Amino acid sequence: MKALIVDDEPLARERLASLLREAGGEVVGEAGDGRAGVEAAAKLTPDVILLDIRMPVMDGLEAARHIAQLESPPAVIFCTAYDEHALAAFEASAIDYLVKPVRLERLRAALERANRFAAKAVEKLEQVTGTPRARSHLCARVRGNLVLVPIGDIEYLLAEDKYVVVHTSKGEVLIEEALKTLETEFGDRFVRIHRNCLVARDRLSGLTRGADGTVHVKIGDRATLEVSPRNLPALRKLVRTL
Repeated sequence: MKALIVDDEPLARERLASLLREAGGEVVGEAGDGRAGVEAAAKLTPDVILLDIRMPVMDGLEAARHIAQLESPPAVIFCTAYDEHALAAFEASAIDYLVKPVRLERLRAALERANRFAAKAVEKLEQVTGTPRARSHLCARVRGNLVLVPIGDIEYLLAEDKYVVVHTSKGEVLIEEALKTLETEFGDRFVRIHRNCLVARDRLSGLTRGADGTVHVKIGDRATLEVSPRNLPALRKLVRTL
């Protein structure tokens, strides 16, 4: 069984790698944070991932959600230090887990019953741990490759047909998500300016009126996106606070 280890503590990764080899597994890679773990999973296609929960850049819960979108998602085994009540909920949700410090026999048992990751199980886990559901990245596919876009890099989101175009200063990518769903998840980060467009609040620099009377938002020193009359009053109020 090919395994990927994702943990921000080098000593923890070293111990897990040793235990995996002793249990008959093959360590195909390691990563020190959730985002690097997702990228490694897409590249290395492991059978199973040993995934820490509390990590920098991207935590294990969000990483697992992105990993679930891979064409052939690996089994996910969380490594955790939560109490017995949380662990009981993990088990009820069919999520495999290991309590640190990990023991060899427990690892063997987890590998034997590792099941494919299920998104509903992560939702249950988030309810137990109280982890915020808002992601730190959006996940897109570009020419078959997984691309993670940091939320902080996004200037605006534009709905087109069944896709949403994610615009950043570096370019754009398509994602298959509903604009309304993104607005619900990231309502504190984006503001709606039109029925098909959300703009990052921290990228707004003002409003400008065209010769034809239409109003556009300014992103930096650019004025490119038209504001609908319906959304204009709330947007004007927001801009006054910038």
